[in-house]
Amino acid sequence: MNLKTIIGYKPQTTIVQNIFRLLLGAFLLFAGITHLTVARTEFLAQVPPWVPLDGDRVVVLSGMVEILLGAALLVARGYRALVGLVTAVFFIAIFPGNISQYVNRIDAFGLNSDTARGVRLLFQPLLVLWALWSSGAWQIWRSRHPHTTPVTLQNGN
Repeated sequence: MNLKTIIGYKPQTTIVQNIFRLLLGAFLLFAGITHLTVARTEFLAQVPPWVPLDGDRVVVLSGMVEILLGAALLVARGYRALVGLVTAVFFIAIFPGNISQYVNRIDAFGLNSDTARGVRLLFQPLLVLWALWSSGAWQIWRSRHPHTTPVTLQNGN
């Protein structure tokens, strides 16, 4: 599937998927706003030291991206699958910040132990899947890789 097809792709989504998409959009809007306001210092602590940009600029830019993605998940009807894909890529792109927080033992957002930071790492793949599933973007991949019938063994052979 090429970009033109992805842009025009309008997947069928269930009510449950739509509710979760709206929740994710609201979550991203909230997170983006807090990047720019009350939690700026917390987010700054997550910027890895090897990022070649000013940390505050990274926080502001990522906050703006989260606001745009959140708004798009809420209102961009014809582009849900594309927005879901972009959101998943964004979650993958910011994952090094979570890894850096764990490796460097940085306390932020109440993650003040290795266990808490480690558990947080496990949630990032779930956010990626949430974005893909709730937006219907997962169907793009499935349409390119149709299900195959699983092999079943009979009589234990």
